[in-house]
Amino acid sequence: MGQGKIVTLSRAWRAPTTRRRTTEPRLEAALRANAESLNLIPFARKARSNNAINVQSPSMRQIVLDTETTGLSTAQGHRIIEVAGIEMMNRRFTGREYHRFIDPERDIDEGAERVHGISRADLKGQPRFADIAEELLEFISDGELVIHNADFDVGFLEYELQLMQHPKPRVSEHATVLDTLALARELHPGQRNSLDALCKRYQVDASRRDVHGALIDAELLANVYLAMTGGQAALCLDAETMASAPMAGMSGPKAPRADLHLVVRRANAEEIIAHEAFLDRIEKTTDSESLWRKLRLG
Repeated sequence: MGQGKIVTLSRAWRAPTTRRRTTEPRLEAALRANAESLNLIPFARKARSNNAINVQSPSMRQIVLDTETTGLSTAQGHRIIEVAGIEMMNRRFTGREYHRFIDPERDIDEGAERVHGISRADLKGQPRFADIAEELLEFISDGELVIHNADFDVGFLEYELQLMQHPKPRVSEHATVLDTLALARELHPGQRNSLDALCKRYQVDASRRDVHGALIDAELLANVYLAMTGGQAALCLDAETMASAPMAGMSGPKAPRADLHLVVRRANAEEIIAHEAFLDRIEKTTDSESLWRKLRLG
């Protein structure tokens, strides 16, 4: 593996060429919820006022960032072994990226190695995090980090900065953060919202991704984020919109319903038990409360 660095790509990724549109109310609400729920880092609102929640505000510089690590927890002394960021300006790829492999100065868990395919031997001769910290911070400085499950990546970045006794160990001192996992959960409650699941939902081609890698995952996340915040949510009409918007061809006289008798078939005890078991499986898979129980539909 060669050493990574900030580069200008010969093949720059391009954002979908769609007409710019204002942030849709449902999406804006999700972005606000994302900002308020991310207690780890103050959201960009403090730095950029209300423009922080507008995904298409002027001169918005974003860095889609991902890391790979030796394991799952900094409490066990796990370290970063790969970090990558892809720059976007006003929702368009600039062609600039940052990519480094890092010597973690410790062994890699077998489970983690199966996920990303990077061994300790692969990292021989690579720089330590302390050697690349300043160039990384310079790359993300004054931008908005777009991260999937931000608590994980930001936690590792701050742990590394603390280990090297950096004078500004908080990521919030260098950039703001948008957590796409929290955003996806707001837009798609009760559904799987892993990066793989979002790629399938938004038809982002992930065929080149045999194993997890910081750079390929950052590229996939960038395209998922653009699709997720580019207006597709407008296709999901809520009940209020459906009720207030007359349907084409339905403006004629309505048929009388006085003699209409609807048959209501209620679930029996066996069906209720099966339904509850199905909801339990959904919640175990998604690690969140099902929409049915959240809205108390039962």
